[in-house]
Amino acid sequence: MSKRLFDVVISSTGLCLFSPVFLIIILLNFIFEGGNPFFVQRRIGMNARSFSLFKFRTMSPALASKKHGFDVGDVSRITPFGKILRKTKLDELPQLINVLKGDMSLVGPRPEVKEWTLVYPEKWEIVHRVRPGITDYASLAFRDEEHLLATNDAPDYAYREVILPKKLALNINYVNNRSFLGDIKIILKTIKAVWID
Repeated sequence: MSKRLFDVVISSTGLCLFSPVFLIIILLNFIFEGGNPFFVQRRIGMNARSFSLFKFRTMSPALASKKHGFDVGDVSRITPFGKILRKTKLDELPQLINVLKGDMSLVGPRPEVKEWTLVYPEKWEIVHRVRPGITDYASLAFRDEEHLLATNDAPDYAYREVILPKKLALNINYVNNRSFLGDIKIILKTIKAVWID
């Protein structure tokens, strides 16, 4: 089975199976937080093409509407219900729509906002040869990234000089050694990390 066919089958099946979960999250988000239950942000994908990435909203509307919508290490904008969604990774479910559309894959380097793709451009050029994904080895390695940055005195510097280079190294390794079985392994590791560990 090709990677794209696998993505289409799993994402469409997932959207059908998780539709009740979608409805529950939308309802609870509206009850507890009000406003739009979705967060849409421009990210950079394959061939450096910009696309709209979908998530369930986990931040207060006022702060989420700031210019870049991405403040490194700033956890003050996360809502109480948003903390639950982030911990369980349920906020990522709408990205199944991105996968079905072809903007993303189930497995691949996580897409970044434009400002961070301007850092280390020669490395991003390699990463952008493949579709970005919902999960990858970098996501697994830096599951506690938010906490690490929130407790750092210079989160922007730490992300740019320490975390991002390590992520890019993992991403480039994925691009150069990707395989269907490798993707399955990453998916299983992700399920274990999120729902079992």
